[in-house]
Amino acid sequence: MAAPHFELGAILPALPYLLKTGLVFTLTLTALAAIMGLALGTLLAMARLSPIKLIAWPAAVYVNVMRSVPLLLVIFWFYFLMPYMGAWVLGTSSPVQVGAFKSAVITFTLFEAAYFCEIVRAGIQSVPKGQVAAGMALGMPHGQLMRSIVLPQAFRNMTPALLTRIIMLFQDTSLVYVLSLTDFLGAASKIGQRDGRLPEMYIFVALVYLALCFTASRGTAYLARRHRHSH
Repeated sequence: MAAPHFELGAILPALPYLLKTGLVFTLTLTALAAIMGLALGTLLAMARLSPIKLIAWPAAVYVNVMRSVPLLLVIFWFYFLMPYMGAWVLGTSSPVQVGAFKSAVITFTLFEAAYFCEIVRAGIQSVPKGQVAAGMALGMPHGQLMRSIVLPQAFRNMTPALLTRIIMLFQDTSLVYVLSLTDFLGAASKIGQRDGRLPEMYIFVALVYLALCFTASRGTAYLARRHRHSH
């Protein structure tokens, strides 16, 4: 029996499905998890920097636990255990259905928040203490001090690190295959199995990931150089 020949042209008919369904899903999940994860991570960072131990300690525990377990395990935990925990909390007899997409968004948000927290915390600590002291001397409330002086400078300082983490998040979204969701890699796998063209599909996916991540990495490096030169 002759081995199947390699044909990159087999990718062309699958492009609409791969891009409009798979890649759009991957980019959507990345954007949602990045935005919500950064918001939660900022709150966690401010909690970790709080002088009140009852606020700082739980935030530190959360961050350290999330950074110590594999993302795939967190996905399994949430998707399979959360419906039963929700039923227990609500006092219902049947599991609370969350859904695969919502589970993915929530899981990635909770997981990435731990990493964003440490990036934001480092960014906040990079702001010169003299500027914080000057704001306090002017009688600024803590909230206004953070919004007007600390956070704008912190986010500018940590932009390269944040973008690097978002690139890693984009790559990690391929793990949603365990929930049978059709991300970019999942779409390629379905087409490849249907048409018997798995090598072509996987090579195309690898090239797209390489192009997007390499371009984003170079842009991040450029921003990092500009930031260093501005100081």
